[in-house]
Amino acid sequence: MGDFAEFLKTNLVHVAPILIAGAFAVAIIVERTKALYQDFPIRNSEEFFHRLSDLIMGGKTGDALALCDRYPGKPAARVAKQALLRAHQPETLIQHGLELAVGEATQSIQKRTGFLAMVANVATLLGLLGTIAGLIHSFEAVGHADAQQKSALLAAGISTAMNATMLGLGVAIPCMIAFSLLMNRSNRLIAEVEHSAIRSLDLLKQRYFSVETAALSAELSSEVVSSKSGTQSIGGAA
Repeated sequence: MGDFAEFLKTNLVHVAPILIAGAFAVAIIVERTKALYQDFPIRNSEEFFHRLSDLIMGGKTGDALALCDRYPGKPAARVAKQALLRAHQPETLIQHGLELAVGEATQSIQKRTGFLAMVANVATLLGLLGTIAGLIHSFEAVGHADAQQKSALLAAGISTAMNATMLGLGVAIPCMIAFSLLMNRSNRLIAEVEHSAIRSLDLLKQRYFSVETAALSAELSSEVVSSKSGTQSIGGAA
């Protein structure tokens, strides 16, 4: 451990870029973990959509919008709200609005996560660069040293080179693990957002056809009543 600390002190030029990349990765991991695991998901999505369905089918669009507003920052709720805001428009326009909302939600869910893969690659390459620089320095030193010092200088140079590789991999490996976990979580959230869009559109269609069916039934009932009234009037006149 002491040798590695000494390596950090004496090779700051090679070490600093790797440490900066590592700090950048930590900031991304903390921010994305909070967003994907705490800020974006709706804790009980089934209950949310059950209440939303009851309100939409009951014709309480204002209450349904208020329900969506209770979940600020939740992509699924934002998508459902966009569908409700376009409920009075034709189906094609509702679908276009939902596609835009899903696209915006997808961007907010995926943003910055891809940088972790870049940081992992850069950290690995920086570690390799430090390895090569350490080997070059050690061989140059060996070439100008006497026979007694050659083995010591070569061992020190190889140790520096290996420490550079280890530091680069020490940053790259956690970045790749975090990248895989966060991408998996992102894909799940995107699937939930797409499901929210489909479900919201389906609820609006059900509401529209239920209203149309009720109006048609009322019209038919009115025609039947009018027909009976006319028949009774003819019979009375006779």
